[in-house]
Amino acid sequence: MATPATSDPRTALRSGLPDRYLTPEDIKELFDLPSVETVYAWRKKRVGPPGFRVGKHLRFDPAAVRAWVNDRMEIDAV
Repeated sequence: MATPATSDPRTALRSGLPDRYLTPEDIKELFDLPSVETVYAWRKKRVGPPGFRVGKHLRFDPAAVRAWVNDRMEIDAV
């Protein structure tokens, strides 16, 4: 029997790389943002985690999101 996919992106990031890339909706939930439009605004301003396009869809590598969070934590610690 197959293991069900994790529906919470925060759990996926804490336990290691998930079997899929994160969506803008996942990023919204992960950082408790007001809307998905915030994710797209971050990308346009180049201030959020790095994403990439798969066709017309925006995706985020969980490892890159984790690295971005770690960078923000280091900057805030200074």
